[in-house]
Amino acid sequence: MANQTTSQLIPIENIRESIVILKNGSLRMILEISSINFELRSADEQVAILQGFQRFLNSIDFPLQIIISSRELDISGYIKTVEQIVESTDNELLRIQASEYVRFVTELSDLSNIVSKKFYIVVPFYIYETPQTSGLIQSLKGILNPKGVAKEFTEEQFNAYKTQLLQKSELIYGGLVGLGLKARTLEDEELKNLYYQLYNPEK
Repeated sequence: MANQTTSQLIPIENIRESIVILKNGSLRMILEISSINFELRSADEQVAILQGFQRFLNSIDFPLQIIISSRELDISGYIKTVEQIVESTDNELLRIQASEYVRFVTELSDLSNIVSKKFYIVVPFYIYETPQTSGLIQSLKGILNPKGVAKEFTEEQFNAYKTQLLQKSELIYGGLVGLGLKARTLEDEELKNLYYQLYNPEK
């Protein structure tokens, strides 16, 4: 098997206008979703949330991905910043309180890893969803021979596909509002940073 470069192993062809274009010709829009503390809700509220989530899933007539990203946080830089503030303050009470805060956070970090969780919904679009736009033969070509599809987008086609993605995203926005959640579309730089972190977890 011939050696492959990193770029060949990554399935992304391009990122533009908040849309990820994959090498197989399909597109993705990624929404960052807020969270709620389910455990702090009453039993009735929990039942209502679960029922609302069920209704949300039943209202979706297209595939989607729900992704939870967990990353261990390195708080050493944060602790160092707080310590520098403590050293520079002349307020003795504030110095004592800040020192106690640093000690508490350090001990908490030593006892258990502090993890940051982020939640995403990936909205997909496949060219064969709109054969009337690109033509049935071209759509089948995209499925059977996907390598060149992403480079063949015309501006008109891209805008048509983007409109389809936006419509799907609006449906997701509406469903999540009823659950007390907020959603926003990741922009180009945020998408690049997200994929960089996914492919470089050690960093």
